[in-house]
Amino acid sequence: MAAFLQPYASQTYAVMRIVTGFLFLWHGTQKLFGFPAPAMEGAPAFVTFIAGPIELVGGALVMIGLFTRWAAFLCSGLMAAAYFMAHAFAQVGAMGFVGLAPLNNGGEMAALYCFVFLFIAAHGPGLWSLDNSRS
Repeated sequence: MAAFLQPYASQTYAVMRIVTGFLFLWHGTQKLFGFPAPAMEGAPAFVTFIAGPIELVGGALVMIGLFTRWAAFLCSGLMAAAYFMAHAFAQVGAMGFVGLAPLNNGGEMAALYCFVFLFIAAHGPGLWSLDNSRS
């Protein structure tokens, strides 16, 4: 049924990479600059000063397609750590084993970002990337 999209696979992958990076970088601006939404109060300093720059710079690099594989891999690892530290393990004590489920612990976005970035790291920059113009 969706075979009509096959000729546009490269373009849709590039759009996914660009949009994912664009959305991710805003999490970094929030943590570092309190923009466009206020930073989370009470967050540990390492969240602001480690996760914030990785989100901002990593998201921008993925978006423009520069050092794409490394940036996406780093962002994927950050989101895996965020899922387990801020969502899964934080809820296991209160909820028991069901606290590991993303629907129960609020970690859907972290899990989704983790695997989308892992896919981007494996797939590479694709079309419309600075990595391709450098080769």
